Amino acid sequence: MRRDLLSAEELAAALPGIPEWRVADGRLRRTVVCPSFRDAIELVRRVADIAEELDHHPDIDIRYRTVHLTLWTHDRGGVTEFDLEAARRIDRLLAAGAGDG
Repeated sequence: MRRDLLSAEELAAALPGIPEWRVADGRLRRTVVCPSFRDAIELVRRVADIAEELDHHPDIDIRYRTVHLTLWTHDRGGVTEFDLEAARRIDRLLAAGAGDG
């Protein structure tokens, strides 16, 4: 997987494949509202499993039932293929029902 920063064109081309994510401040962001606080914590735990598997860790902010996820490659200062792969895996996790109770 490439650790080079993605160009604006590459990032724009990738976004349709991860439609729940948006780009803000050079980072991929997604917000998930869970049914309960416990569900939000479980979602964070399962995202942590993905992060450990990839050795690529998102910034996570939890506010009651709302989980804000931010992906960017810290040592590169922007979005790389690692971030896209993490977003895809998180999307698959959510599609399978994580965070839904």
